[in-house]
Amino acid sequence: MTPFSYSRAHDAAEAVALGGDAATRYLGGGTNLVDLMRQTVETPDRLVDVTALSAEIEARGEALWIGAAVRNTAVAAHEAVRTRYPLLSRAILAGASAQIRNMATVAGNILQRTRCAYFYDDEGASCNKRHPGEGCDAIDGFNRMHAILGGSASCVATHPSDMCVALAALDATVHLRGQGGERSVALTQLHRLPQDRPDLETILRPGDLITAIELAPLPMARNSLYRKVRDRSSYAFALVSVAAALEVEDGAVKAVRLALGGVAPKPWRASLAEQALIGKPADANSFHAAAEAELEAARPLRDNGFKIELARRAIVATLSELAGDQA
Repeated sequence: MTPFSYSRAHDAAEAVALGGDAATRYLGGGTNLVDLMRQTVETPDRLVDVTALSAEIEARGEALWIGAAVRNTAVAAHEAVRTRYPLLSRAILAGASAQIRNMATVAGNILQRTRCAYFYDDEGASCNKRHPGEGCDAIDGFNRMHAILGGSASCVATHPSDMCVALAALDATVHLRGQGGERSVALTQLHRLPQDRPDLETILRPGDLITAIELAPLPMARNSLYRKVRDRSSYAFALVSVAAALEVEDGAVKAVRLALGGVAPKPWRASLAEQALIGKPADANSFHAAAEAELEAARPLRDNGFKIELARRAIVATLSELAGDQA
């Protein structure tokens, strides 16, 4: 492991003052960062411990604010999350193990990096995400877990978070603090698609710190689900996942939120499917047509073409279950 210095910030202002350069990393639960440092994928000069930041979940007006340092387990167990945004609770519980959820923070979950095996193999694999311009061995290699949407000729890695898929469906807002002050960005706009710079994974500037996540009131989210399809029942990343909320009125779709995981380099908001569903009958035929509209742009690789049909079925099954709950 490369030598580094360590500082502990007592608040957001101190963290930003300590972390204002590209060679510094903020340390929360460390469940991803420490692994990356052990394998020398990440080699920061300094770690700034931000576990003293807000670990509160609180109502502000009708919105729910979740502090950056809240542990994943606490979010999943919180009564307001379980009742108002049940898909978020289910998404978190579908991820990792109980021990990791007990340590991982909300901000760290959002910023975790891909689990592509070529990204972690610094000795024998080419990876544009790790070393820009080096190439992407996953494109012609073992790519069963890789992206079918949003990838590029430079990178086909997927974003690993379950929680972020739910947050994308919930129109979550990410609050930031950096050298230029405070600002906010939609979760769906935080992560970048790879294009020709897969090493640039988010729109964050050096030193930017996530301070909180805001969930706006969304009554329809009470009727929501998170469905995760994976190779084994625990501690496995998604082949395909679906986060959905649905409101049905007089048998037709009045409103819908839909996001996919395991299929793209970022949490994938299924906007085309949402648009295709508004005003349509809340039945399997409509859900199938919406899935087709979203997946028309899918570009499978050698080993992951099965994800298209798997995503289609997962979307239809999830929306059908939600529609049945409102029947």
